Amino acid sequence: MLLSASIFVLALVGRLGFLVPFLTAGFFLMAPLLAIGLYRMSDLLERGESLVHCQVVEAIKVNQAQLGIATGFLLIIMQLWILASVFLFIMLYQDPFPTLDDFIPAVVLSGEHWILVIAVVLVGAFFAVCAFCVSAITIPMLIDRPIDGFTAMRTSLRAVAWNWLPMLLWAILLVVIVGAGLLTFYLGLFLAVPLVGHATWHAYRDLVPRTSGDG
Repeated sequence: MLLSASIFVLALVGRLGFLVPFLTAGFFLMAPLLAIGLYRMSDLLERGESLVHCQVVEAIKVNQAQLGIATGFLLIIMQLWILASVFLFIMLYQDPFPTLDDFIPAVVLSGEHWILVIAVVLVGAFFAVCAFCVSAITIPMLIDRPIDGFTAMRTSLRAVAWNWLPMLLWAILLVVIVGAGLLTFYLGLFLAVPLVGHATWHAYRDLVPRTSGDG
């Protein structure tokens, strides 16, 4: 919540308010990483172990290098998303960049920039689908099993492809729950992120059950 609020304030101070909607959308890309501690908690609870020594740092150390690969991949997608959005604004928006207060009225509701709106939505949807497919269960899997990041991302892609209808519903629920947290000036994230984090762990466990060799 504090991280989101800080980015919001910095964007306004730097007169980059028009980027706030895209940065907010980018939150959905990075959310799986923010819930690492919650995945670890769910894992320990599932095993019947104590949460006394459950820490985010310890969860990261389980498979640190491969988590770094997955994080880098998501950061690349987020950066491409933002760069594509800025490029579309530069090419299709002739007026001075709107402030955050004027963004919706000037860009969305005016009816004068419908090509820009459609382009931004389509590009955003493309990157969102890519990010969801490669990260739906990747982070929980990396802290649960000694596998590499690319194998985890491939498994995530297969899980989404083989269960596309329930995963579509899950993606919609993620947008609704986390979106509600963002719209309450980030205060709702106190409830939204733990709810989504623990639910993601159990979704992963249902999609990729442990075998006898997994421990």
